Amino acid sequence: MDLPRSAEVVIIGGGVMGTSTAWHLARRGCRDVLLLEREPVFGAGATGRCAGGIRYQFSTAINIELSRLSLPCFDSFPDEVGYPLDVNRCGYLFLLSGPAEGEAFRRAVEVQHSLGIATEWLEPAEIARRLPAFDLSGITAATWHAGDGLTDPGGVVQGYAAGARRLGVRLESGVTVEGIRLEGNRVRAVITDRGPIATPTVVNAAGPWAASIGRLCGLELPISPVRRQIAVTTPLPDLQPDLPMVIEFSRSLYFHREGPAILTGMANPDEPTGENQSVDPEWELVHLEAAANRLPLLTEAGIAHRWAGLYEVTPDAHPIIGRIPQIEGFYCIAGFSGHGFQHGPGCGLLLAEEILDGAASTLDIAPLRFERFDSGPGPAEFNVV
Repeated sequence: MDLPRSAEVVIIGGGVMGTSTAWHLARRGCRDVLLLEREPVFGAGATGRCAGGIRYQFSTAINIELSRLSLPCFDSFPDEVGYPLDVNRCGYLFLLSGPAEGEAFRRAVEVQHSLGIATEWLEPAEIARRLPAFDLSGITAATWHAGDGLTDPGGVVQGYAAGARRLGVRLESGVTVEGIRLEGNRVRAVITDRGPIATPTVVNAAGPWAASIGRLCGLELPISPVRRQIAVTTPLPDLQPDLPMVIEFSRSLYFHREGPAILTGMANPDEPTGENQSVDPEWELVHLEAAANRLPLLTEAGIAHRWAGLYEVTPDAHPIIGRIPQIEGFYCIAGFSGHGFQHGPGCGLLLAEEILDGAASTLDIAPLRFERFDSGPGPAEFNVV
């Protein structure tokens, strides 16, 4: 089927940010929207390869506010968007080691408390009671919030896509964006491998590929793709039924239940930037050894599935949201640094407000605007896994 020759808004990227923005625009009555996805299916990029975590436990006020705005939307998703979605409020438990890490998390908990997030501080005896199967050597404290948890990234993307389509949005997959035509500093068209599309408004929701889209119109966005990988074990009959999301923060090593199995990941601190999405077998051995040392039960399991995906990293681990002042009609919603999926509902709303009303109103997005890099970014998000 041919693409339309024009649209009021063209969104590049069919993950959670692109589909959420499309749905929120259409809900507000802006329905001449075209969403373009390079892959054959929506959500096949960074969104579809993430672990599905949702949490309030961040260190900066703006990320906590994004969680306060977004996380309730997952609970209301079936009624609001009209698509079924399972949400597992299993909680997040961050395992901490050493005084410096503990102090940083104490400060983060203070910020969370000031914004109404009732995160708890746990001492070693309570951690051991909650995690009887874990070897807690070297763990000195933990933070816990029962409202954190997990949900289905694919379900969120498909729900927003279906909802947007019902409201009149055109969604097209298998389309590659090859250029953005400007007239002076104004957006005039998007050039694709299936022809040009005249438009005054482009939304860059391309995730790890957002910098590449920016370069199509001569813009350098400080967003870099970095590989992360995940393994899912074979079933473990003795697995703790109420296991939360467990994160050993110092190593970015995490575990959560995946049905009767464990999903686990660990960040490689020496991973170079790049778009490689193949599994690194050498790092997988390092990761699985660390995981089995922390959760010895894993020695009884095999690996059922493994995959790699990309984080979209900015210098301060905060996203870039809003209009890009250098190019009229060009907007960005990318750079979430590994925690974007969970903020998709709120950020799509904020960008829809920015496009339709001239400024986001539900939440002040000044800390997330591209202009912050003109004078150097403010405090970075510390709690990045």
